[in-house]
Amino acid sequence: MAERLEDLNLPNAVVTRIIKEALPDGVTVGKDARTAVAKAASIFILYLTSAANIVAKKSNRKTVSGPDVIQAMIDVEFDQFVEPLQESLENFKKIQKEKKDATSKKKQQKKDDDDVNGEDEEAGREIIEIF
Repeated sequence: MAERLEDLNLPNAVVTRIIKEALPDGVTVGKDARTAVAKAASIFILYLTSAANIVAKKSNRKTVSGPDVIQAMIDVEFDQFVEPLQESLENFKKIQKEKKDATSKKKQQKKDDDDVNGEDEEAGREIIEIF
């Protein structure tokens, strides 16, 4: 758990970037407004996390999962965000799987390359041993 209340705040740079992406070009937001948005977002995250934890506990689990968060969104009556959240979660899982597959493919390719190079080295040793 956080030791200080400030530890729960979102990074200002991240909040500023999200705000800028959400607003049209040329619109500026004051420092106090950014601070208010950051605090509101932090409070919402804590509230949603608590609701998701309740969902997980009802299922006799200690780990909060994506479906728990989605159910929590329904429970706290933010139903209109469930579909976009599910899409984001599916996209995240897809990207993670692609990264994992790419890493596995890279490792397999390196292993194959090492095997081929190892055979070349053995053949070279055999030739040297003959002479």
